[in-house]
Amino acid sequence: MARYTEPKNRLSRREGFDLFGRGNKLRRATQPPGQHGPKGTRRPSDYAVRLREKQKTKRIYGIMERQFRKYFEKATKVRGKTGEVLLRLLETRLDNVVYRLGMAPTRAMARQLVSHGHVRLDGKRVTIPSFQISTGQQISLSPKAMQTPVVSALLQSTDHHLPAWLDRQGAVGVVTTLPSRTDVDSPIDEQLIVEFYSR
Repeated sequence: MARYTEPKNRLSRREGFDLFGRGNKLRRATQPPGQHGPKGTRRPSDYAVRLREKQKTKRIYGIMERQFRKYFEKATKVRGKTGEVLLRLLETRLDNVVYRLGMAPTRAMARQLVSHGHVRLDGKRVTIPSFQISTGQQISLSPKAMQTPVVSALLQSTDHHLPAWLDRQGAVGVVTTLPSRTDVDSPIDEQLIVEFYSR
């Protein structure tokens, strides 16, 4: 299972905002990474704009290039707008659903909870973060995971904003419907991604 293990703040600096939802205040957030700062002030090309959007989306959801391309190819075969279908596929990944339900503070921790076998899908243990969730499925955590201080505090908190396509009662979440474009609050322009892969 490939995943990014290098410094994450430099990726956030590259995109200009906190990609990973860790609440870190980025030092020199408006300056791209590198020892000597930005190299010139040229206007980015159309290709660079589309590439940055694709890279940003890929890093928000914590997936690698080959898997992201497979999601795009799958989205092109589904009826509807390719960009919106792509976002729906990304949003309904099991690790993202655990994060959206407020059971983990970041997608990275949600991925870890799934990989370590702490997530139950309809009562069955699932260890695949990319597992696609369907309408009506129930997501819960193992008793051991609920005893973790961070997870316990999140489950008791009332501040978490739950998306309209999800419902949670205590430590059990349910996918009530598939997410629409308006349910995705991440700053993503999916049309640029479609144009990048369609060039």
